Amino acid sequence: MLVSGSRLFTGLKRRPAQYKASDAAFPTGGNRGGYIAWLPRQYPKTSQQRKVSDVAHACGIKPGMKKAELQKAMVDCVGPKMRK
Repeated sequence: MLVSGSRLFTGLKRRPAQYKASDAAFPTGGNRGGYIAWLPRQYPKTSQQRKVSDVAHACGIKPGMKKAELQKAMVDCVGPKMRK
């Protein structure tokens, strides 16, 4: 469960059911419980990642665009802007 407005994450542990082998002295497995954790923070982008992101945004590159459009944008827009 994700708590709205925060990075707090809680959930139940997924563990195998408790079982006891015929030659074992005591049962094993089945340690049920829950956990509380923080979601990982966003790492800052490096200068190279920022440059590529800015160029892609300026050239209109986005997920789901057609391959021909992407190739045209890479040749006509991204190449010259990355050389600057």
